Amino acid sequence: MRRGDHIKVNRGIYSHHGILVGANEVIHYTGELASKENAVVRLDPLDRFLSGGTPELVQYGRCLSDDEVVCRARSRMGENLYDLFENNCEHFARWCKTGERQSEQVRNAASSTAGTVGVGAAAAGSVGVVSATGVVAGLSGAGIMSGLGAVGGAVGAGAIGGLGVLAAAPIAVTSIAMNQVLRDDPSLPEDEREARKTGRTATVIGGVTGVGGSVAAISVAGTVSGLSAAGITSGLAAIGGTVGGGMVAGVAVTVAAPAAAAAAIGYGAYRFIKWLKD
Repeated sequence: MRRGDHIKVNRGIYSHHGILVGANEVIHYTGELASKENAVVRLDPLDRFLSGGTPELVQYGRCLSDDEVVCRARSRMGENLYDLFENNCEHFARWCKTGERQSEQVRNAASSTAGTVGVGAAAAGSVGVVSATGVVAGLSGAGIMSGLGAVGGAVGAGAIGGLGVLAAAPIAVTSIAMNQVLRDDPSLPEDEREARKTGRTATVIGGVTGVGGSVAAISVAGTVSGLSAAGITSGLAAIGGTVGGGMVAGVAVTVAAPAAAAAAIGYGAYRFIKWLKD
């Protein structure tokens, strides 16, 4: 580490960030989560900043000169305008390094929460679509199969195609969320940018793969195997039974599963590329 570096230290549920301005001095927004109203930009010894933790260097591909970084950090000494979502310790350190106020911790938390809520809402909404779309209304076995057939018929497919159509919305929500978590940033090192690009692409592939996995699960999960009407009904009931429900729960799980696969495969690919580069 050297003067002008952006460093961070793991605090468990979050990371604390600062700018190294001397061999053993850091300028940072002070305060812990329980007392952020008293946070101030201050110069502290490195060991006080670390509080027993291990420093980690935040890498950049493009940033301001070391002298300018230190100058920017010193210019805000004494500031006490801390805001968790708009002006936290990471916002401060990134601003010093690049001139942009960004916090990946805040963005990732917001994107992950929005993605989770969005996928849940889309899966729940799919049940409503199924119950109202078919020639047999409601959520009886016949109503579910009729609704799935009607949804699938819109794209020239049957009940299985209907599940694929309904899964598209949760996959889209997940893709949007992952595009934010793995967003490209010209200030990052090229290795990091490449890993993020791979992760974004893998998210889309994961969604498609997840739909195939859901179909395969339906065909083998029930007491009647295959993808006949009886097989689909049996498979959805069996899948729903794993979460304490019936066919309705099976539809929700089956629709949401590809989105979960998309997120897992996308982030896994990102971490794998980073591991290879490291």
